[in-house]
Amino acid sequence: MNLEAFVLGCGGMMPLPNRHLTSVLLRREGELFLFDGGEGTQVSIRRLNLRWKKISVIFISHMHADHVTGIPGILMLSSQVDRDDPLYIIGPPRIAEYIDASRKILDMYINYEIIVKEILEPGVVYQGDGFRIRAFPLRHTKQCYGYTLEEDQRPGEFHPDLADALGVKRGPLWSKLQDGETVQTPDGTDVKPEQVLGPARQGRKFSFVTDSLYFDGIAPEVAGSDLLICEGMFEKELAESAIEKKHMTAEQAGRIALAAGVKKMALIHYSPRYNDYDLKQLLKEAEAVFPGAALTRDRMVFPIEYVD
Repeated sequence: MNLEAFVLGCGGMMPLPNRHLTSVLLRREGELFLFDGGEGTQVSIRRLNLRWKKISVIFISHMHADHVTGIPGILMLSSQVDRDDPLYIIGPPRIAEYIDASRKILDMYINYEIIVKEILEPGVVYQGDGFRIRAFPLRHTKQCYGYTLEEDQRPGEFHPDLADALGVKRGPLWSKLQDGETVQTPDGTDVKPEQVLGPARQGRKFSFVTDSLYFDGIAPEVAGSDLLICEGMFEKELAESAIEKKHMTAEQAGRIALAAGVKKMALIHYSPRYNDYDLKQLLKEAEAVFPGAALTRDRMVFPIEYVD
């Protein structure tokens, strides 16, 4: 089952010619989840040839313009195709007011159901087949949330030789064992999945953190992530400015990644003060703490693989 993260925009505060505002799209076996939707989001969706009709849920971190101004365009874009399933929008207080006002003022034509849910407390905010998405609080100038997508554990590796030795021949019964069902051999003996499967294997985890002060409570929330997309807005020389504006430095993002034991961390939401060459300094400071750091760029794709 494929899991991929597409960076639709990596900039913060204001768009630049080659840097749209913050937005990440996660594709899990054809289903799409959008995290934030800054200006330019639908441009990247079109350039990546992604099927916006498949966006199931939009998750908003907080109500600042550089994270939501692309949403009205997405809503109108989705009306250009037939859509049977509702679109969920999940975010902090006032997201419902913003969506409602946008629809009314812009006189939007919407031919599908939009369901807006405001987060009242941290925890699981959306569940699907084999996964859940959880929101956790960040510390910004407005109520702000980070998100994680966590998959359920997978069955252990199937051992055909053990099944054969127990009298279960190749065929439909093997599939049932792999699905967790007890089967019966021709002589009436029950064979349980644990007799032919190895230890359960971990599912994958994706985390999205942007617009927050650094604090120790972030690391436990994103612990063990296969991919952490994390704000690294400033270099450490501007740490005081980061505190004043309730943002993080790239070095602090690296510290979170190290403490959380993530496999890969990619920086996002850069200050417009940094041109593409200057971003190398942010990466250097993050890598000094966490060697698995990377820079995001618009329309970059991060495959998230199973680790057995």
